[in-house]
Amino acid sequence: MSLFDLRLTDIHNKLAHKELSVSELTEASLKRIADTDGELGAFLTLDEEGARKTARSLDDRLAAGGERGILFGLPAGIKDNMVTEGLRTTCASRFLDNHIPIYDATVVKKLRSAQSVTVGKLNMDEFAMGGSNENSAYRAVRNPWSPAHVPGGSSGGSAAAVAAGQVYFALGSDTGGSIRQPAAYCGVVGLKPTYGLVSRFGLVAFASSLDQIGPITKNVEDAAYVLQAIAGHDELDSTSANVDIPDYTAALTGDVRGLRIGVPKEYLGEGIDPRVKERVSEALKVFESMGAVWEEISLPHTEYAVATYYLLASSEASSNLARFDGVRYGVRAENPDNLLDLYRRSRSQGFGSEVKRRIMLGTYALSSGYYDAYYLKAQKVRTLIKRDFDLAFEKYDLIIGPTAPTPAFRIGEQVGDPLTMYLNDIVTIPVSLAGVPAISVPCGFADGLPVGLQIIGKPFDETTVLRAAHAYESHTDHHLRRPALS
Repeated sequence: MSLFDLRLTDIHNKLAHKELSVSELTEASLKRIADTDGELGAFLTLDEEGARKTARSLDDRLAAGGERGILFGLPAGIKDNMVTEGLRTTCASRFLDNHIPIYDATVVKKLRSAQSVTVGKLNMDEFAMGGSNENSAYRAVRNPWSPAHVPGGSSGGSAAAVAAGQVYFALGSDTGGSIRQPAAYCGVVGLKPTYGLVSRFGLVAFASSLDQIGPITKNVEDAAYVLQAIAGHDELDSTSANVDIPDYTAALTGDVRGLRIGVPKEYLGEGIDPRVKERVSEALKVFESMGAVWEEISLPHTEYAVATYYLLASSEASSNLARFDGVRYGVRAENPDNLLDLYRRSRSQGFGSEVKRRIMLGTYALSSGYYDAYYLKAQKVRTLIKRDFDLAFEKYDLIIGPTAPTPAFRIGEQVGDPLTMYLNDIVTIPVSLAGVPAISVPCGFADGLPVGLQIIGKPFDETTVLRAAHAYESHTDHHLRRPALS
């Protein structure tokens, strides 16, 4: 068994008993990255010197008998849209090719306080816009289970790095499914918390009313520990919720007797691969065997979710990305004719095609004469989608369905068809629009590729989501399987 197959608590115990040093863990992580990342492309920037320096200081602390949390000494990766002081942050865009932030995102500060070791920044779709990680300006990420297939996006680098055993855990961001979908494609656990539970300060914004940071891990228990470390109110983030943070690990009892589960018929209807439906049906039988009960329900406005999301997210992206203009930071076109020419040429050179597509769509939806017809109407439909969830949660504790309609598709298969690509998020987008928490856990395989089960909870009820996911995981072994990388 590899060191990276162990749970966080197992590594914690080994460190406590001096069976391992933080430097040994860090070197194991760096070696694994060196051995596998030429094929996978999960990392954009490695901080070998910084990681080794941090590891040595933590070893000194370990020798002195200082206090240690569960994340102490654990090598971790950070998605490259979270700013890291002194460490390049590009958002996988040529626009920020040499951007070195002067401060840390709040979640990065919290991981530093928990004394984990940041080994580098992880690849992603440019500015988090994409569902396959083929939109990175540097290189596509490949799925550890099959390098011919995508790892999902936009947090594909985060999911691939965890699945490949390069790091113990990673942080991703989820706007319309960008933690959960790559977690499903790569056979790992991905948690999107309730909107506002985790600070967005220092996250380069795509769509501010949807973006949320969360953990990607090998198992549910590890996800609970990482969430414990990064959750909480932050006065630097005006959208941060001031709520009590429970002990998430205390919820991992394995007991789901009497839990009421709703299964939306829309999540298992047309467009869902029969193999995915079969894996979800098998998972529901596991819940039945543990004493939970489930019924088919309807979330009637699901069919409008994709159109609503792409209008709202693109509109917010159009506004958020206006700051990238070649004046203050990032790419600056040489020898422009005037200020407007500087804007035009800098943005043309700096942004990739998918980012340009969404900026144009969002600018159109916000323009005079179209705002009411598109953006305002999409906001009203968003309210209806949220109301579907509110009504369902009056009767049910959880909602369960697939994370993605199909297993991972082949690289290049959908690049020329953006509408088909957008539909891959059809079962994750409604959750993001409603702002509720959801986790993806492995629930089986289809032709050797992982399939994910999505467990959705009430706002700020991550404890029930984690409890159900952990109970399911304890009755299956899908999460224990590892890709056969060279």
